[in-house]
Amino acid sequence: MTFTGFGEYAIDFYDGLAADNSKPYWQEHQHLYKSDVRAPMEALLAELSPEFAEGFGAAKVFRPHRDVRFAKDKSPYKTHCGGVIEPGRGGGAYYVEVSPAGLRVGGGCFHLASDQLANFRRAVDTEVHGSALADILAKLRRTGWTIAGDTLRTRPRGFDGDHPRIDLLKHRSLYVVRTWEPDDTLHERGCLDRVRRAWRALRPINEWARDHVGVSEQPRR
Repeated sequence: MTFTGFGEYAIDFYDGLAADNSKPYWQEHQHLYKSDVRAPMEALLAELSPEFAEGFGAAKVFRPHRDVRFAKDKSPYKTHCGGVIEPGRGGGAYYVEVSPAGLRVGGGCFHLASDQLANFRRAVDTEVHGSALADILAKLRRTGWTIAGDTLRTRPRGFDGDHPRIDLLKHRSLYVVRTWEPDDTLHERGCLDRVRRAWRALRPINEWARDHVGVSEQPRR
């Protein structure tokens, strides 16, 4: 498939779903999800995979249904569509998302299992690998990326509060994101170039995560 942009009604579909997150709305408008959201996302990932998937991970589109088993919010559908190329959760990711907010791109460690967190902190603690990550993040911040992730309020056990990278060590997940508000490019082939350029900027942090965090060896729940 050739990616030509997300469909004309992609944002309208999610605006409506945000206002009426119900099975009747979904069933009535599901054809728009398939034609204007899902199919373009699959085409986008297919075109980007030759550059980003080889030697790194597999591409997939996340399912539209929310996991509400343990959630207070029981709304059944996600109000965004996300796609990713990753080796496994936590070990680096090339992520792209379309929603009413527009186009969102991200990378890094969106979730860290306990063994991955131990690997992450062990690498950050070393001068070579920890400084390399700090430099990667500083460059991304300077070029418009937002550094995000879940963090501890206090220092993690086993590390001094005056550690030169204590702020990084407090992270329990670490990723970077960038968002473009809805515009004409979202619905054009130029969206592919936008994501490709962003993912190329993410290569250093994803390769750091792949090399120093890796895929969890713990069974997924």
